[in-house]
Amino acid sequence: MLPFDEERVVGPGWHDRVYAAVRQVPAGRVTTYGDVATVLGSPRVARHVGFALAALADDVRPPVPWHRVINAQGRISSKGDVVRAERQRQLLAAEGVLLDDRGRVDLKRLRFDFPDA
Repeated sequence: MLPFDEERVVGPGWHDRVYAAVRQVPAGRVTTYGDVATVLGSPRVARHVGFALAALADDVRPPVPWHRVINAQGRISSKGDVVRAERQRQLLAAEGVLLDDRGRVDLKRLRFDFPDA
């Protein structure tokens, strides 16, 4: 078994790695928290992708299109923040990504496949 520090997949530079991956998602497409974690080599830390995006500063440059990341069911994950969830819905709609009557994005059609994954 590896020492604790070597087992960690989320450490210094994690947020920057998440932001770099999310910047690859083009307008009009979406990805999931799990997809981002997987492309970063840590498929079981999708929750930490969410933590990184929640910690995102408004003034980070270049901008990170956080709104293009949704959950594996194709839904916006609000976690009780209805203002942010509505903002995400609006940003997605402005790019032509619409939610169906069940509040889901068509992942089969709009999911971004990371080219280097």
